[in-house]
Amino acid sequence: MLMFRYCLAVFMGFSAGLIISGAVFAFITVLGMVPRMAQKTKTTAHVKLYESAIVTGGLFGASTDLINYRLAAGTSGLVLRAAAVFYSALIGIFYGCLAVSLAEVLNVIPILTRRARLQQTRPPAQYMFLFVLAIALGKLVGSCLYHIVPGFFSNLGG
Repeated sequence: MLMFRYCLAVFMGFSAGLIISGAVFAFITVLGMVPRMAQKTKTTAHVKLYESAIVTGGLFGASTDLINYRLAAGTSGLVLRAAAVFYSALIGIFYGCLAVSLAEVLNVIPILTRRARLQQTRPPAQYMFLFVLAIALGKLVGSCLYHIVPGFFSNLGG
């Protein structure tokens, strides 16, 4: 009976993972992130490479929950920090592209310019750039505080 419960738990966990990953990849597809990036960078011939990179990154990210990756024992602290910074930069780039794609789909940026009355200013593109930059820097500062300051998030709750 215990073995049946373990098998059922594994089956349910695997099924839930398949559903969630399918939803995430469907979300990326609906947003049109891959074709948009290929169009903006003028690399439409490499769309398959973009898609393969997203799937590989998704598999690697999911595998980090199951496998405790370790570097060789002789690896210096500088190499570990560089690897962590590189991996974090890749994750940040992915989330940034995802957020911009979602904003384009929802036409958030034109709505924000009208609400903030940035169209009446001269030149509006410069102020819009500063507006988006301020949002990005705010996310960066918040993320750094969350990950660097011990107990930052738990102290906010009261």
